[in-house]
Amino acid sequence: MSTDVVELLSAFPLADELAGRFAAAGHRLYLVGGSVRDALLERLSGAFDLDFTTDAHPPAVQALLSGWADAVWDTGIAFGTVGASRHGRTLEITTFRADAYDGVTRNPEVTFGDTVEGDLVRRDFTVNAMAFDLVERVLVDPTGGRAALAARVLDTPATPRESFSDDPLRMLRAARFASQLGFTPAPRVVEAMTAMAGELGRITPERVQAELSKLLTGAHPRAGVELAVATGLADVVLPELPAMKLEIDEHHQHKDVYQHSLVVLEQAIDLEDGPEPDLVLRIAALLHDIGKPDTRRFESGGGVSFHHHEVVGAKMVRKRLRALRYPKDVVEDVAQLVYLHLRFHGYGSGEWTDSAVRRYVTDAGPLLPRLHKLVRADCTTRNKRKANALQRTYDELERRIARIAAEEDLRRVRPDLDGNEIMRLLGLPPGPQVGRAWKFLKELRLDRGPLEHDEAVAELFAWARSEGIEPPAAEAAEPPAAEPVEPPAAT
Repeated sequence: MSTDVVELLSAFPLADELAGRFAAAGHRLYLVGGSVRDALLERLSGAFDLDFTTDAHPPAVQALLSGWADAVWDTGIAFGTVGASRHGRTLEITTFRADAYDGVTRNPEVTFGDTVEGDLVRRDFTVNAMAFDLVERVLVDPTGGRAALAARVLDTPATPRESFSDDPLRMLRAARFASQLGFTPAPRVVEAMTAMAGELGRITPERVQAELSKLLTGAHPRAGVELAVATGLADVVLPELPAMKLEIDEHHQHKDVYQHSLVVLEQAIDLEDGPEPDLVLRIAALLHDIGKPDTRRFESGGGVSFHHHEVVGAKMVRKRLRALRYPKDVVEDVAQLVYLHLRFHGYGSGEWTDSAVRRYVTDAGPLLPRLHKLVRADCTTRNKRKANALQRTYDELERRIARIAAEEDLRRVRPDLDGNEIMRLLGLPPGPQVGRAWKFLKELRLDRGPLEHDEAVAELFAWARSEGIEPPAAEAAEPPAAEPVEPPAAT
């Protein structure tokens, strides 16, 4: 943390400009929260918002922003917050707060405070309870936040029990900061999280989902997940995760599925190649074996099986992610990855036909790059020879996919006859019969690859007759044989 506090201002020219307006009107303005924390950690990125606190009440804040900000909005004005934007940067300015909570919901009775110190003491963690006085140009740190940053410790300004009673979501936020910042919660924080985990039931699924997503897309998600499981938070928000801690005994030895899933998560992250964390891949990696506890069977001879755990797991993923209010596309993408993650293990040493390879690609669709990463990450054996053999086999499958894709353009696998031609050949109006014919021809294409036009037509007619559909006589007639072409006479 080599950045000197007085140099923080250079990172926020808009803040200095805005502070001048507030000071001229007799008000104080402080930069507060995550931007101060991240500046001290020297981890500011280009895309961050600025949060301020002030002694000015909302009407005065609106008046000071008028004519300066490009836009002003009052969405959070009931909580003392006025939003604005200038030069593409989003700003939020909140009046000093001294709220009281009812201990039942997470909604406070909003009360404006008199001092910045009183405002900071009510915040979630000491590392977020620092403010930069934009007029005096000094750091206001009543709870030891800078020392906590140096020690990389997560602690609360008040007692953890008071803090978490006010807002139970702060417990999950502690796990999120363990992931994002690599901080270690203080022992008293862990103790309170463990004792109060059930209080998370007061929080709406949408808020829980937002924190969980930030946790999983952090730099150290395993640390956040392990903290959530160890304290019992996961039992409330994602109970299927701790359920993967299967017992290992001398008679039925097998992998701890929970620990295996954490390794798969880390290995999947290592395979990410985009500029941003891949939330869908990370959720799929963490939950790919979610169906194992429900499908575990002890076999004669001491073996353990998990037949169809990928099918059960896909259903469980859909149910849990829907309950957490994840967007539909995220739910379906994760469920499909979980459903498909085991299919590669039927590949053996290359026994799949080209038809099976086409189906693998077609079923994965746009998820294929993620499926490649998930399958590779799922190899956690310590046997290096076995691990290398699996990776070589998957290399070979990817080469086959590339070859067939180059030959047949697998990304756009379609029947050899389109819907309009199907209707013309069979004399059908639009409807379910055309859809069934289209699906038949697509399955045929997956099985046999591209067909010649006449061959596809013949197959369509054969299918139609088996369905009781008689093609029009003109269309069903055999095409006339081509007349032989005589060579030109010699001259």
